[in-house]
Amino acid sequence: MELLKNKVVLVTGGTSGIGRASAILFAREGAKVALTGRQEQAGRDVVAEIEHAGGSALFIQADLNQTDAIPEIIARVVDEYGRLDCAFNNAGVSGGGPIETLNEAVWDNVVDTNLKAAFFCLQAEVAQMKRQGHGGAILFNGSVLAKIAQPGTSIYSASKGGIVSLAQAAAVEFGPVGIRVNSINPSITRTPMTRSRISTDEQGHESHPFGAGIPLGRLAEPEEMAEAALFLLSDRSSYVTGQALVVDGGQSAV
Repeated sequence: MELLKNKVVLVTGGTSGIGRASAILFAREGAKVALTGRQEQAGRDVVAEIEHAGGSALFIQADLNQTDAIPEIIARVVDEYGRLDCAFNNAGVSGGGPIETLNEAVWDNVVDTNLKAAFFCLQAEVAQMKRQGHGGAILFNGSVLAKIAQPGTSIYSASKGGIVSLAQAAAVEFGPVGIRVNSINPSITRTPMTRSRISTDEQGHESHPFGAGIPLGRLAEPEEMAEAALFLLSDRSSYVTGQALVVDGGQSAV
């Protein structure tokens, strides 16, 4: 169907989990994909998979906590593909525990990666899209934990709550120039970041301490989040902006 045909899409944190699944799906849907990540080999593996399937991809090794480098990432994308049409600001880290046990280092790591870096990515992406003068679509990866509370998630939840608010504010600010901004808010998804906390019972049912009570009775797959991201970046959602799409198997409805 090629919902992103001839579009240039940036995926941050595109070497594993939701980012990797999204980069591969976007390429399959016709996009030229640039992806960032810290691990060079993982990035090259994603590019190889995309190219083997006939797509086009560029890997940019980057640590987004080095915010001064973010404009250079956008410049690399434009040098390679000529423009930037869409961006999925997906990069993030976990981190938490009982509030009494947390320190400033944990706070800085989680908030700097999940929120601060995402803000500066937004800033650079919007600047490029405004130079092009034909709008664009930007998506953030939030979390259902921005909406519901779980013990031990205070800093992570704060960072993702900030993402939801950031996306809404940006949607209002940049709507007049045709730039749409939304967030997806996943429940627990089977990714390398969550794997250590997933347990399996004798019947093979998976569970996670932050995934209890999901009505659909299972954890999400990265590809399911990628499909939601695809919709919000494609022209199928051309009148959707400022929204926080919860993709949680019904968890927040309980």
